[in-house]
Amino acid sequence: MRSANEIWEAALGELQIKISKPNYNTWLKETTGISYQNGTFVISAPNIFVAEWLNARLRSLVAKTLAGIIGGDVDIQFVVHGPEQNESGGLVCNWQTDGGISSKIKKTRLNPRYTFDNFVVGRSNRLIHAAAKGVAETPGHIYNPLFIYGGTGVGKTHLLHAIGHAAIANGFQVICISAEQFTNEFILAIRESKTEEFRNRFRDAQLLLLDDIHFIDGKEQTQECVFHTFNALYNASRQIVMTSDRPPQVILSLGDRLRSRFQSGLIVNIEPPDLETRLAILQAKAKQHKLKIPDEVLRLLARELKRNVRELEGGLTQLVAYAKLTGASLDHEMAAKVLAEVLVPDDYKKTTSPDFIMQTVANYFGIPTGEISGRKRDRRTTHARQIAIYLMREESQYTLSQIGKQLGSRDHSTVLHSYEKIAKQINTDAHLQEQVSKIQQQLHTAEPSHNKMKSGKRSQKL
Repeated sequence: MRSANEIWEAALGELQIKISKPNYNTWLKETTGISYQNGTFVISAPNIFVAEWLNARLRSLVAKTLAGIIGGDVDIQFVVHGPEQNESGGLVCNWQTDGGISSKIKKTRLNPRYTFDNFVVGRSNRLIHAAAKGVAETPGHIYNPLFIYGGTGVGKTHLLHAIGHAAIANGFQVICISAEQFTNEFILAIRESKTEEFRNRFRDAQLLLLDDIHFIDGKEQTQECVFHTFNALYNASRQIVMTSDRPPQVILSLGDRLRSRFQSGLIVNIEPPDLETRLAILQAKAKQHKLKIPDEVLRLLARELKRNVRELEGGLTQLVAYAKLTGASLDHEMAAKVLAEVLVPDDYKKTTSPDFIMQTVANYFGIPTGEISGRKRDRRTTHARQIAIYLMREESQYTLSQIGKQLGSRDHSTVLHSYEKIAKQINTDAHLQEQVSKIQQQLHTAEPSHNKMKSGKRSQKL
């Protein structure tokens, strides 16, 4: 049998082909295979910075690559060599991503970096920050349940873990778990006839923190378990906090009993950070990692990386790594080069043609394609046109002005109004969300010949 390191060397050979050279040199070159036991493959990274990036960005690709070599599904753990070592010779990174940490490791699921002290407060998150601190101080008495929703990387999990840290410091018993891990452990409890033990474990908590609750959408047995757990905790005045990528009213297959309970407390949306908040986040990250970066460089990153906090952190990480590898100075010119070449590698420089977007939207609503760019203003056509504008902004690199020209020389303000209307309404309108999702599925599964533009905004699914 091959050793873990030999297996990992083979995986690195494949990964080197699958990702860009700068990414491979920065994140994978210094990693090693530590062990492979009981379906779990442990990979050592040189520091926590690299381990976190790999866990957030390449976990699924690494798992798929290893599965192809080993010949079966494999669980992935990234570890960091250090003074506090576990059985595998490394420090386990106990944060949650897809699937959470392995249930084989019974350690806290709270990320030590996700605290209130490390959370940058801005206009988009001021309300939820105050509510989260209140919940941590007096769990079960205000805002119960607390339901936090928003897009990817805006800080939902950070706040969830911050509540956990603060509550533990206040002497409360906390359980923090992803909805996927909750489901997996529930299935395991059924198999092993330990459902009562499973229920008691969660019902004894003074705070139950459930990440990505939308995962239980359509899972009837898990929903039933969550329902009874919710009732037991709520009736005992125990605090429940949940995060989701959308509000409860648009989790389509969520049972009415659960939906009404989720809606009975405080529901707060975290929006992407504004420019000043993005700049403050970058400044805080630079200070945290003791990096001296000119303000003009941080401002450039803040202006260009607009979607979420995770993208900001990734941009800063790439910038610093590029400077270290090349020996270049951290100036405006180098930052612009990184943004153009490293953050958007060649294999992502594809986008959907606006013409194809209009055609797909028109076909979905059963109207001629020409009416999308025409002057017809009946309700159905206007609605289709607004969705087309939203998708052209999300799925292509066209600016608002370019979209306006594409749609019969409409002015910038008209296009912006339509885009913002759909972007806001999609968070609360289940029917609209379903329409947009189905159109996006058609766009993403289309033949490559339809996607002829070469400039580069990455496609972004809801």
